[in-house]
Amino acid sequence: MLQQQLVNALSLGCVYALFALGFTLVFGVLGVINLSHGAVFTVGAYAALQLVTHLDLPLWAGLAAAAVVSGIVGVLIDVLVLKRLRKRNAPHLIPMIATIGLAISLNSAIQGIYGAANMRFPAGLVPDDAIQVAGLHMTVIELVIIFLSFALMAALMLIMKRTQLGRGLRAIAESPKAASLLGINVEGLFLLTSFAAAALGGVAGVLIGLYSNAVFPLMGQPMLHKGIAVIILGGMGDIRGAMIGGLFLGFAEVLSVAYIGSTMRDAVAFGLLFLILLVRPQGLFGKVLERKA
Repeated sequence: MLQQQLVNALSLGCVYALFALGFTLVFGVLGVINLSHGAVFTVGAYAALQLVTHLDLPLWAGLAAAAVVSGIVGVLIDVLVLKRLRKRNAPHLIPMIATIGLAISLNSAIQGIYGAANMRFPAGLVPDDAIQVAGLHMTVIELVIIFLSFALMAALMLIMKRTQLGRGLRAIAESPKAASLLGINVEGLFLLTSFAAAALGGVAGVLIGLYSNAVFPLMGQPMLHKGIAVIILGGMGDIRGAMIGGLFLGFAEVLSVAYIGSTMRDAVAFGLLFLILLVRPQGLFGKVLERKA
């Protein structure tokens, strides 16, 4: 049933969009493609899993823990690595290589601590009840994913467009040097951006762990590839593009599985993305952001 497949695609696309939002936020403000974002995503999933498993806490506490722990990891990455590279005016390729190394280290540490086997969130953490609306079957976890993803995306858009903080971030995205001359705390906002982006990634990690019923050390690897595809499709550094791109990828994957076959899932999704970029290389929303100073 097409309508049911669209509901399934919406929930998956929301997770992709949430993951890509953190990715594109770092690129838009810091000008860095943070390739450790997939590993931070995994850290969030494991942080929530350990909290709800060993302390028997509810899902909302696990989501909060994932956001905080992932956000702290994001700040540490910025302070220990990215900030030092900024001070040395390192070329754009250097932070990418550095964050690849960080991702490998984080993934290896997680595997060393928890092992390589799949882990699962406790049964009953999310009710198994389903809601029937106009013939559509929606589980509680799908409703949670859709609601939470859209709420976080809307909050981020509101902050960026309507608040003093958002104006400061947009000023830094245009020119960090000019923003500093205007009295904006550039380094402070860099840290805040790193925390917020990583927190979004951590929450996405929990949601995908619940959606797929599996948490494992390399779960961030395919998400990283899809996150890169999403922000390129939507337009590098564009929040609207990350949202639309994530939803597009989710719909393409689910519909290809339903009507073509699971073995063609990635081939169809990334093939469509390739065709779109042939027509519009800069992505759906504008051109690639460039540093002016």
